[in-house]
Amino acid sequence: MNTATYEVLAASSDHAVAVTIAFIAGLVVACALIWGVRVGMRVMDKDTHHPGPAEQPHLPETGPVREMREMREPDDVPVVDRGGRRLMPHELHRASTRTGKDQQPRRWSPGSSGSFGGGGLGRT
Repeated sequence: MNTATYEVLAASSDHAVAVTIAFIAGLVVACALIWGVRVGMRVMDKDTHHPGPAEQPHLPETGPVREMREMREPDDVPVVDRGGRRLMPHELHRASTRTGKDQQPRRWSPGSSGSFGGGGLGRT
């Protein structure tokens, strides 16, 4: 195609009508989307209950809750012999660890490298 063909196509009335119809269709779709969002916002405002200032959560009287740090140790499931009775679900614990007997945190010991590949000789 050459430039003359493009000029003829651009000047034709069919092209102008098609562009106008596409523009109007785009406006209709945009208006429908805006209307849908507004209706959805109205429905959400009617359906959900927004708590008032008195219903908001408050700090405890003792102050903010602080982090609790403790050393944990594994709480393994006991091994049952062939002749022993099986462990029932109500006898299991809800966590796989329990509070450790030794609550002193582990510290770096001199002579160890501190990490894998740290470059030290390690414990010798």
